[in-house]
Amino acid sequence: MLTKESILSLQPHPSQLVLYYLGQVGFLLCYHGKTILIDGYLSDYVDRHCATEAVPWRRRYPAPISPEELDFVDYVLCTHDHEDHTDPDTIAGILSVNEHAQFIGTHAVAAKLVEIGVPETRITPLSNDETVTPTVYLSITNVPAAHEELHPDENGNYREGGFRIVFGGGDNAVSVYHAGDCCPYEGLEERILHTDILILPVNGRDYYRRYEKNIIGNFDTVEAITLAKCCHADLLIPVHIDLYEVNALNPAIFVDTLERMNPTQKYHLFRPGERMIYCK
Repeated sequence: MLTKESILSLQPHPSQLVLYYLGQVGFLLCYHGKTILIDGYLSDYVDRHCATEAVPWRRRYPAPISPEELDFVDYVLCTHDHEDHTDPDTIAGILSVNEHAQFIGTHAVAAKLVEIGVPETRITPLSNDETVTPTVYLSITNVPAAHEELHPDENGNYREGGFRIVFGGGDNAVSVYHAGDCCPYEGLEERILHTDILILPVNGRDYYRRYEKNIIGNFDTVEAITLAKCCHADLLIPVHIDLYEVNALNPAIFVDTLERMNPTQKYHLFRPGERMIYCK
Protein backbone atom coordinates (compact mmCIF):
# COMPACT_ATOMS: atom_id res chain seq x y z
CA MET A 1 0.00 0.00 0.00
CA LEU A 2 1.03 3.56 -0.73
CA THR A 3 1.17 5.73 2.39
CA LYS A 4 1.22 9.42 3.19
CA GLU A 5 4.53 8.92 4.98
CA SER A 6 6.19 7.28 1.99
CA ILE A 7 5.11 10.14 -0.27
CA LEU A 8 6.14 12.97 2.04
CA SER A 9 9.43 11.37 3.06
CA LEU A 10 10.74 11.41 -0.51
CA GLN A 11 12.98 14.40 -1.20
CA PRO A 12 13.37 14.64 -4.99
CA HIS A 13 15.55 17.16 -6.77
CA PRO A 14 13.57 20.35 -7.56
CA SER A 15 13.69 19.53 -11.29
CA GLN A 16 12.21 16.04 -10.83
CA LEU A 17 8.55 15.20 -11.27
CA VAL A 18 7.25 12.33 -9.14
CA LEU A 19 4.26 10.32 -10.42
CA TYR A 20 2.21 7.87 -8.35
CA TYR A 21 -0.37 5.68 -10.08
CA LEU A 22 -3.63 5.25 -8.17
CA GLY A 23 -5.58 3.00 -10.54
CA GLN A 24 -8.00 3.54 -13.44
CA VAL A 25 -6.62 6.90 -14.65
CA GLY A 26 -5.76 8.41 -11.27
CA PHE A 27 -2.38 9.95 -10.48
CA LEU A 28 -0.64 11.97 -7.81
CA LEU A 29 1.93 14.35 -9.31
CA CYS A 30 4.49 15.95 -6.99
CA TYR A 31 6.79 18.79 -8.00
CA HIS A 32 8.68 21.48 -6.12
CA GLY A 33 6.73 20.98 -2.91
CA LYS A 34 3.27 20.91 -4.51
CA THR A 35 1.04 17.88 -5.05
CA ILE A 36 -1.70 17.46 -7.64
CA LEU A 37 -4.33 14.73 -7.59
CA ILE A 38 -5.86 13.98 -10.99
CA ASP A 39 -9.02 11.86 -11.32
CA GLY A 40 -8.50 10.14 -8.02
CA TYR A 41 -10.94 7.21 -7.72
CA LEU A 42 -10.21 5.77 -4.29
CA SER A 43 -13.48 4.07 -3.39
CA ASP A 44 -15.91 1.48 -4.73
CA TYR A 45 -18.59 4.05 -5.54
CA VAL A 46 -19.14 2.71 -9.09
CA ASP A 47 -19.51 -0.86 -7.78
CA ARG A 48 -22.18 0.18 -5.29
CA HIS A 49 -24.15 2.62 -7.42
CA CYS A 50 -23.65 1.66 -11.08
CA ALA A 51 -23.34 -2.14 -11.25
CA THR A 52 -26.12 -4.15 -12.89
CA GLU A 53 -26.52 -7.80 -13.81
CA ALA A 54 -25.65 -6.92 -17.40
CA VAL A 55 -22.70 -4.72 -16.45
CA PRO A 56 -21.07 -6.06 -13.27
CA TRP A 57 -18.75 -3.26 -12.19
CA ARG A 58 -16.36 -4.80 -9.64
CA ARG A 59 -12.97 -3.40 -8.72
CA ARG A 60 -10.14 -5.84 -9.45
CA TYR A 61 -7.92 -4.38 -6.71
CA PRO A 62 -8.34 -1.99 -3.76
CA ALA A 63 -7.32 1.65 -3.90
CA PRO A 64 -3.61 1.97 -3.03
CA ILE A 65 -4.27 4.86 -0.61
CA SER A 66 -7.33 6.21 1.18
CA PRO A 67 -8.63 9.73 0.49
CA GLU A 68 -8.41 10.50 4.21
CA GLU A 69 -4.61 10.34 3.94
CA LEU A 70 -4.53 13.12 1.35
CA ASP A 71 -4.55 16.09 3.70
CA PHE A 72 -1.35 17.31 2.00
CA VAL A 73 -2.74 17.54 -1.55
CA ASP A 74 -2.73 21.09 -2.93
CA TYR A 75 -4.81 20.74 -6.11
CA VAL A 76 -7.54 18.28 -7.04
CA LEU A 77 -8.12 18.07 -10.80
CA CYS A 78 -11.12 16.26 -12.29
CA THR A 79 -11.41 15.80 -16.04
CA HIS A 80 -15.16 15.15 -16.19
CA ASP A 81 -18.12 14.34 -14.00
CA HIS A 82 -18.26 10.52 -14.33
CA GLU A 83 -18.00 8.87 -10.93
CA ASP A 84 -14.66 7.15 -11.58
CA HIS A 85 -13.13 10.56 -12.31
CA THR A 86 -15.08 12.88 -10.00
CA ASP A 87 -15.79 10.37 -7.24
CA PRO A 88 -18.16 11.63 -4.52
CA ASP A 89 -16.62 9.36 -1.88
CA THR A 90 -13.04 10.35 -2.70
CA ILE A 91 -13.93 14.06 -2.77
CA ALA A 92 -15.81 13.78 0.53
CA GLY A 93 -12.89 11.95 2.13
CA ILE A 94 -10.46 14.66 1.06
CA LEU A 95 -12.76 17.43 2.28
CA SER A 96 -12.94 15.78 5.71
CA VAL A 97 -9.18 16.19 6.27
CA ASN A 98 -8.00 18.89 3.86
CA GLU A 99 -9.04 22.52 4.25
CA HIS A 100 -6.71 24.09 1.69
CA ALA A 101 -6.86 22.04 -1.52
CA GLN A 102 -8.21 23.85 -4.57
CA PHE A 103 -10.41 22.00 -7.08
CA ILE A 104 -10.07 22.52 -10.84
CA GLY A 105 -12.12 21.20 -13.74
CA THR A 106 -14.54 22.03 -16.52
CA HIS A 107 -17.70 23.99 -15.81
CA ALA A 108 -19.64 20.70 -15.75
CA VAL A 109 -17.18 19.33 -13.18
CA ALA A 110 -17.51 22.50 -11.11
CA ALA A 111 -21.28 22.00 -10.90
CA LYS A 112 -20.76 18.38 -9.83
CA LEU A 113 -18.26 19.40 -7.16
CA VAL A 114 -20.77 21.85 -5.68
CA GLU A 115 -23.34 19.02 -5.51
CA ILE A 116 -20.81 16.88 -3.65
CA GLY A 117 -20.21 19.65 -1.12
CA VAL A 118 -17.07 21.47 -2.24
CA PRO A 119 -17.32 25.19 -1.38
CA GLU A 120 -17.51 27.35 -4.50
CA THR A 121 -14.64 29.45 -3.15
CA ARG A 122 -12.37 26.43 -3.56
CA ILE A 123 -13.38 25.63 -7.16
CA THR A 124 -11.80 27.03 -10.33
CA PRO A 125 -13.93 26.22 -13.41
CA LEU A 126 -11.98 26.32 -16.68
CA SER A 127 -13.38 27.15 -20.10
CA ASN A 128 -12.05 25.60 -23.30
CA ASP A 129 -8.26 25.98 -23.53
CA GLU A 130 -8.16 28.24 -20.47
CA THR A 131 -4.94 28.27 -18.42
CA VAL A 132 -4.39 28.97 -14.73
CA THR A 133 -0.98 29.49 -13.13
CA PRO A 134 -1.30 28.75 -9.41
CA THR A 135 2.46 29.17 -8.85
CA VAL A 136 5.50 30.26 -10.84
CA TYR A 137 6.39 26.56 -11.16
CA LEU A 138 2.99 25.39 -12.36
CA SER A 139 0.52 26.07 -15.17
CA ILE A 140 -2.63 24.07 -15.89
CA THR A 141 -4.53 24.21 -19.19
CA ASN A 142 -7.94 22.68 -19.85
CA VAL A 143 -7.73 20.67 -23.09
CA PRO A 144 -11.16 19.73 -24.51
CA ALA A 145 -11.81 15.98 -24.58
CA ALA A 146 -13.99 13.97 -26.95
CA HIS A 147 -15.52 11.18 -24.88
CA GLU A 148 -16.32 9.50 -28.00
CA GLU A 149 -17.57 12.94 -29.15
CA LEU A 150 -17.15 16.54 -28.03
CA HIS A 151 -20.12 17.56 -25.87
CA PRO A 152 -20.56 21.34 -25.64
CA ASP A 153 -22.80 22.91 -23.01
CA GLU A 154 -25.13 25.85 -23.64
CA ASN A 155 -22.17 28.26 -23.50
CA GLY A 156 -19.98 26.27 -25.88
CA ASN A 157 -17.70 24.85 -23.18
CA TYR A 158 -17.06 21.15 -23.51
CA ARG A 159 -18.27 18.99 -20.65
CA GLU A 160 -15.23 16.72 -20.72
CA GLY A 161 -11.64 17.89 -20.59
CA GLY A 162 -8.09 16.85 -20.05
CA PHE A 163 -5.18 18.79 -18.60
CA ARG A 164 -1.87 19.89 -20.04
CA ILE A 165 0.31 20.71 -17.04
CA VAL A 166 3.71 22.39 -17.20
CA PHE A 167 6.01 22.04 -14.22
CA GLY A 168 8.93 24.47 -13.91
CA GLY A 169 10.37 26.60 -16.69
CA GLY A 170 13.13 26.85 -19.22
CA ASP A 171 15.03 23.81 -20.46
CA ASN A 172 14.14 21.78 -17.35
CA ALA A 173 10.36 22.28 -17.65
CA VAL A 174 8.37 19.05 -17.72
CA SER A 175 4.99 18.90 -19.46
CA VAL A 176 2.27 16.31 -18.90
CA TYR A 177 -0.96 15.74 -20.80
CA HIS A 178 -3.60 13.78 -18.90
CA ALA A 179 -6.45 13.04 -21.30
CA GLY A 180 -9.07 11.87 -18.82
CA ASP A 181 -11.52 9.95 -21.02
CA CYS A 182 -10.92 10.90 -24.64
CA CYS A 183 -10.80 9.86 -28.28
CA PRO A 184 -8.86 11.57 -31.10
CA TYR A 185 -10.40 14.67 -32.64
CA GLU A 186 -9.32 17.43 -35.00
CA GLY A 187 -7.22 19.97 -33.11
CA LEU A 188 -6.04 17.75 -30.26
CA GLU A 189 -2.59 17.13 -31.70
CA GLU A 190 -1.87 20.86 -32.03
CA ARG A 191 -2.93 21.48 -28.44
CA ILE A 192 -0.45 19.00 -26.97
CA LEU A 193 2.45 19.15 -29.43
CA HIS A 194 5.87 18.48 -27.83
CA THR A 195 4.40 17.42 -24.50
CA ASP A 196 6.88 15.23 -22.61
CA ILE A 197 4.48 12.74 -21.02
CA LEU A 198 1.14 11.59 -22.44
CA ILE A 199 -1.25 9.77 -20.10
CA LEU A 200 -3.88 8.28 -22.41
CA PRO A 201 -6.84 5.93 -21.87
CA VAL A 202 -6.37 3.04 -24.32
CA ASN A 203 -9.24 0.67 -23.50
CA GLY A 204 -10.85 1.44 -26.86
CA ARG A 205 -14.50 1.50 -27.86
CA ASP A 206 -16.95 -0.60 -29.81
CA TYR A 207 -20.61 -0.82 -30.77
CA TYR A 208 -21.56 -3.41 -28.17
CA ARG A 209 -20.04 -1.59 -25.21
CA ARG A 210 -21.52 1.71 -26.33
CA TYR A 211 -25.05 0.66 -27.23
CA GLU A 212 -25.66 -2.48 -25.18
CA LYS A 213 -23.80 -1.57 -21.99
CA ASN A 214 -23.75 2.25 -22.21
CA ILE A 215 -19.98 2.30 -21.79
CA ILE A 216 -18.56 5.30 -23.62
CA GLY A 217 -15.15 4.58 -25.12
CA ASN A 218 -11.67 5.99 -25.47
CA PHE A 219 -8.54 5.81 -27.63
CA ASP A 220 -7.62 2.44 -29.01
CA THR A 221 -3.97 1.39 -28.94
CA VAL A 222 -3.25 2.39 -32.55
CA GLU A 223 -4.69 5.87 -32.02
CA ALA A 224 -2.76 6.44 -28.78
CA ILE A 225 0.56 5.31 -30.24
CA THR A 226 0.00 7.40 -33.36
CA LEU A 227 -0.80 10.51 -31.30
CA ALA A 228 2.34 10.06 -29.18
CA LYS A 229 4.45 9.83 -32.32
CA CYS A 230 2.83 12.82 -34.00
CA CYS A 231 3.21 14.93 -30.85
CA HIS A 232 6.86 13.88 -30.34
CA ALA A 233 6.08 12.70 -26.82
CA ASP A 234 8.98 11.35 -24.78
CA LEU A 235 6.92 8.94 -22.66
CA LEU A 236 3.54 7.30 -23.27
CA ILE A 237 1.59 5.98 -20.27
CA PRO A 238 -1.45 3.82 -21.12
CA VAL A 239 -4.27 3.83 -18.56
CA HIS A 240 -7.94 2.85 -18.11
CA ILE A 241 -7.08 -0.81 -18.76
CA ASP A 242 -6.77 -2.58 -15.42
CA LEU A 243 -9.42 -1.72 -12.83
CA TYR A 244 -12.69 -3.09 -14.25
CA GLU A 245 -12.76 -6.34 -16.21
CA VAL A 246 -15.89 -5.24 -18.05
CA ASN A 247 -14.00 -2.30 -19.61
CA ALA A 248 -10.37 -3.43 -19.57
CA LEU A 249 -7.62 -4.22 -22.08
CA ASN A 250 -4.95 -6.90 -21.97
CA PRO A 251 -1.73 -4.82 -21.70
CA ALA A 252 0.01 -7.30 -24.00
CA ILE A 253 -2.14 -5.95 -26.83
CA PHE A 254 -0.81 -2.44 -26.20
CA VAL A 255 2.80 -3.63 -26.03
CA ASP A 256 2.50 -5.76 -29.15
CA THR A 257 0.94 -2.88 -31.09
CA LEU A 258 3.62 -0.44 -29.97
CA GLU A 259 6.44 -2.84 -30.86
CA ARG A 260 5.03 -3.16 -34.36
CA MET A 261 4.18 0.53 -34.91
CA ASN A 262 6.90 2.49 -33.11
CA PRO A 263 9.45 0.35 -31.21
CA THR A 264 11.50 3.41 -30.22
CA GLN A 265 8.62 4.98 -28.28
CA LYS A 266 9.27 4.98 -24.54
CA TYR A 267 6.32 3.76 -22.47
CA HIS A 268 5.51 2.53 -19.00
CA LEU A 269 2.80 0.22 -17.69
CA PHE A 270 2.13 1.23 -14.10
CA ARG A 271 1.00 -1.04 -11.28
CA PRO A 272 -1.30 0.35 -8.56
CA GLY A 273 0.64 2.43 -6.04
CA GLU A 274 3.79 2.45 -8.17
CA ARG A 275 6.08 5.49 -8.17
CA MET A 276 8.11 6.96 -11.03
CA ILE A 277 10.63 9.81 -10.83
CA TYR A 278 10.91 11.66 -14.13
CA CYS A 279 13.31 14.37 -15.23
CA LYS A 280 14.85 15.55 -18.47
